[in-house]
Amino acid sequence: MLQGTGSDVGKSVLTAGLCRAFANRGLKVLPFKAQNMSNNAAVADDGGEIGRAQHLQALAARARPSVHMNPVLLKPESDTGAQIIVQGKPWGRAEANTYQKRKAELLGHVMESFDMLKAQADLVLVEGAGSPAEVNLRATDIANMGFALPAGVPVVLVGDINRGGVIAAITGTHQLLPAEERALIRGVIINQFRGDLRLFEGGIKVIEETTGWPSFGVVPFLRAVKDLPAEDAVVLEKYARKPEGTLRVAVPLLPRIANFDDLDPLRAEKGVEVVIVPPGQALPRDAHLIVIPGSKATIADLRFLKDEGWHHDIHAHVRAGGHVLGLCGGYQMLGRHVADPLGVEGSRADEDGLGLLEVSTFLQADKAVQTVRATALGTEVEGYEIHTGITKGEAMPFTMAGERVLGNRSKNGRVMGTYIHGLFAKGAFRQAFLRHIGRDGSDADFDDRVDGALNTLAAALEKHLDLDALYAASR
Repeated sequence: MLQGTGSDVGKSVLTAGLCRAFANRGLKVLPFKAQNMSNNAAVADDGGEIGRAQHLQALAARARPSVHMNPVLLKPESDTGAQIIVQGKPWGRAEANTYQKRKAELLGHVMESFDMLKAQADLVLVEGAGSPAEVNLRATDIANMGFALPAGVPVVLVGDINRGGVIAAITGTHQLLPAEERALIRGVIINQFRGDLRLFEGGIKVIEETTGWPSFGVVPFLRAVKDLPAEDAVVLEKYARKPEGTLRVAVPLLPRIANFDDLDPLRAEKGVEVVIVPPGQALPRDAHLIVIPGSKATIADLRFLKDEGWHHDIHAHVRAGGHVLGLCGGYQMLGRHVADPLGVEGSRADEDGLGLLEVSTFLQADKAVQTVRATALGTEVEGYEIHTGITKGEAMPFTMAGERVLGNRSKNGRVMGTYIHGLFAKGAFRQAFLRHIGRDGSDADFDDRVDGALNTLAAALEKHLDLDALYAASR
C-alpha cells in the first residue's frame, strides 16, 4: 500500500506506474483504493462509477476496470456534503460530520471488495488517501491505516521533495503514528526529485536513522506525468500557458467541476491553449472556444456562473461568432432551464439556463452510468455517460447513439452540448471538431499517448526504485 505524507504527493501516479512496471514483469496486478474523494469519475466494465485514477491504474495494469477497485467514492456536492458511491452505485448523501460517523458501516464493503481482488491477483497495489498522520480523523479512518491494519497490508510511505520539507514530513509522520502502525511501514519513496541526487544522500540517511525505514529509491521529476489524467481538480489552476497557441479554449472553473480530464486531449494538441479561468476573472475575449465543463451540482454551479458574470461573457462570445461546447452538466446549463423537483442535488430548485439551446433538463433520481458509442460530425465517438436528468427540446441533434439523442446543437452549429465524456480521446472526432470550428488538429488517439506515458513512467520506476525489494516487502 502506498500512503503519503499528504495529499498530491504522487500516490496515484506512482501506483499507476508500478501497476504497469509489475505487469510488464508478467504479474497479474490489480489496483485498489478503499475510499476516494473526486468528481472525476469513470465507468467500470462491470457497471457503476469508480474514481478516474483507479480506472487509469487498471489500464496501466492491463486489467478490466472494476467497481471493486474503488469501493467507496465520495463526490462532493458542496463545501461540506457529498454523494456516497459504494461499489459503483449511489448509497446516499452525507455532510462531512455525519459521514465520519457512518464510515464504520462502509468498512465491510471495503474489505469485501479487497478480498475479491486479492483472490484474483498476484499483486494488489493499494493507494492511500491523504495522510495516515491525520490523527484527528484516525478513529473513523478506512482509507489509510484504518484499512491497512485490519487487512494486514504492508505500507510504503511516499514523500514529495518538490513540495519542500520532505524530511520533516516523513519523520513527523513517524512521530505521530502509534507503534503498531509504524511497524506496517516497510520503507519510503521520495518523489519528484530535481538536481544532483548526491546532495540528498544526507537527507536519506537522516530519514533512515530517525525512523528506521529504509529507502526504496528516489524518483526524479518526470515530464511524462503531464500526459496522464489528473485526479485532483486543483491541478487545473496550474495549467501552463502555450505562447505558440493558435486556438484559445476558455474554461470557467466551476466549484463542483467534474470529469475535467475531458479537456486533456485538447490541451495536448499542438497549437491549442486551454485557459482555466478562476473566479473573479472574466472569460477572455480572444477565446475561440468556450467549454462549459461537467458539474456535480448543475444548478448550484449555474447560479455561480451567473454570479460571476460569466453568462454575459458567454453570450457576448456567441454574438461575436465564437463557439461554445457544454459537457454533461455544462450541456444542461446551455438550455432554457434546469429543474430539480425531487431535490436530487440536495434541494428542490428550478433555474433558468443560458438559453443558447432549445432544450430543458429535468433531474431525476435514476443515474445513467454506462459506456457509449455514438456518432457526431460524421465520425464515431466512444466515451461514457455519468449523469442524472433527461434533456429534451427542439434543438438539432449533435451526438447520437442509435436513436438516442445524447447531445444537441444550435441551428448555426456554433453552440453544442453533449452528455458524452471522453469524446475528444478519439483522434478522428477531435480532428473533425477542430475543423468544425475552423482549426486543424491531429488524428492521433489520446489513449495511445497515455499508454506511452505509462510505459515511460514504468521504465523510470524500474531504473530508480528497487522493485525487487518492493515486491518482496509485499509478501
